[in-house]
Amino acid sequence: MRFIDEAVVTVKAGDGGNGIASFRREKYVPRGGPDGGDGGKGGDIYVIAEDNTNTLVDYRYTRRHDAMRAENGHSRNCSGKGSDDLFLPVPIGTTVVDTETDEVLGDLVELDQTLLIAKGGDGGLGNTHFKSSTNQAPRKATSGFEGELKVLKFELKVVADVGLIGLPNAGKSTFIRQVSAARPKVADYPFTTLVPNLGVVDIGRHRSFVMADIPGLIEGASEGAGLGIRFLKHVARTRRLLHVVDVKPIDGSDPVANARVILNELERFSPELSNLPQILILNKIDQVPDEELDELCTHIVAELEWTGDVFRTSTLMGEGTDAVKYHLMNEIELERERELEDPIFAEAQKARFERLEVEVRLNTEAQREAYRAARKAAREGLDLSDDDTDFDDDDEDGVEVVYVP
Repeated sequence: MRFIDEAVVTVKAGDGGNGIASFRREKYVPRGGPDGGDGGKGGDIYVIAEDNTNTLVDYRYTRRHDAMRAENGHSRNCSGKGSDDLFLPVPIGTTVVDTETDEVLGDLVELDQTLLIAKGGDGGLGNTHFKSSTNQAPRKATSGFEGELKVLKFELKVVADVGLIGLPNAGKSTFIRQVSAARPKVADYPFTTLVPNLGVVDIGRHRSFVMADIPGLIEGASEGAGLGIRFLKHVARTRRLLHVVDVKPIDGSDPVANARVILNELERFSPELSNLPQILILNKIDQVPDEELDELCTHIVAELEWTGDVFRTSTLMGEGTDAVKYHLMNEIELERERELEDPIFAEAQKARFERLEVEVRLNTEAQREAYRAARKAAREGLDLSDDDTDFDDDDEDGVEVVYVP
């Protein structure tokens, strides 16, 4: 299954049925009067969050969804039958945006959460409604109202508590394989991970959190280099960022410089995102002799002026990963408890994530527009040798995101 995290769809709610003008005609009942019924109500359209779908790929191929029109009214004051509502299943973590107004209609982050996205038209009135003492035989009836027509964008952001960030081949995929049942591809070359991967980290009875492995960033990603920010938006919902740094890169590069690349790209893409709590993971310590390890790790932390939590791991050997996951679980539980007990803190958290959503959406759209402009210029034969944009709206390669227990 291809991984699709955005789709534009057109939805048309059902039109209301027409009211009718009719008169009661029965034997021995002269001048029975008006008995025209009302038209039925057109079907509404909802989106519903489900856990058995993990991608928006269906909406790339079926872009129009219409609810049924309601029945017209009947004689004997019988209303027409209303049409059934239409429910469109989407993955948990889907945001619905009106493309005309850029208004966020809703954010579906819970199982079975529903959102009304297009309202069906009301039915027309039958002539019964228009009778009066001065108009005892009205021949007037009204037509049903049209259902709403909207062009909407579905945006999927994975729902994860922890996001893994770092340069390609830093060991993020190996880390998530160690702490969960997720099995992303692992190999000894960069850009092994091309789509986000999710894994449920199980700590014990009723204790777990979701971790997301985001495809590797590189220098210039905020401007479209490499995979660009195509998947960076998926860390917008996380509570913590795990910054994985290879302490002994195979290419001989400086781990401090590599870490700064990620920090700079986060800052350029979204200052709000860069302010999320981060934990530094000094990975691949098995590649460094024991007598050099302390000095190297101390040097990296000092050069980065890192004041947050730091852990040393060897994800390949499984060393140090348990300490990280228990620390994360404790931090997440404390934050959740504080949100329940402190309304002011909960409101501040909500406001922060709302600002983050806005920043991510605006920056992603800006890069997309730059990509389209670059493609247009290329078609017109302009020189784009300095353009390194690689944001492809139709880049659908990969696999779907799957929650693994």
